[in-house]
Amino acid sequence: MDIGLRKISTFIEETIVEGGKAAERPITSVVVAAVLRNPWAGQGFVENLRPEILRIAPVLGAEMTRRLTALMPAERIEAYGKAASVGVNGEIEHASALIHTLRFGNMFREAAGGTTFLSFTNTRNAAGALLALPMIHKTETGKRAHFLTANFQVPDAPGPDELLVAIGASDGSRAHPRIGDRFLDMAEMEAEKAPAQA
Repeated sequence: MDIGLRKISTFIEETIVEGGKAAERPITSVVVAAVLRNPWAGQGFVENLRPEILRIAPVLGAEMTRRLTALMPAERIEAYGKAASVGVNGEIEHASALIHTLRFGNMFREAAGGTTFLSFTNTRNAAGALLALPMIHKTETGKRAHFLTANFQVPDAPGPDELLVAIGASDGSRAHPRIGDRFLDMAEMEAEKAPAQA
């Protein structure tokens, strides 16, 4: 099926040393980014985005998931996320449309063995902008060690009438996490309230 795909770019980063200290093991992140024609470009305000979402999102989700899990199999994935950027002629809703549907997200989540939502960004950018893809742990939303961001850029995308859609995964946390997770804060805050209530 022709979904207007122009290119797919893949980014792999290994963190070996952070803060001057070697990580216990290299931590790898992978981003797969697809650049495609914005199917709503040049049409003015389109009320019903659903037909193109149903046509494009499942095909795009399947291909991008296949490529990412070929580089990082599900058993290695600890954190994941997604991002979309629309070119300057489009609406942010166009970027949102292809990633905020279960027909796209569920493919990646299920392939990764995840249960949490896919954290996300959806923005409008000129070609070559630095893009941020946030990630969280695939099964524990409060695990701050896995609050990660993969930065990447595609020099010629998104064009004015294009969309850039990306998924990302990491096989570990930040190199040296030491700020505790949300559950620690919650327990401490409850303990602080207890004497005042006694």
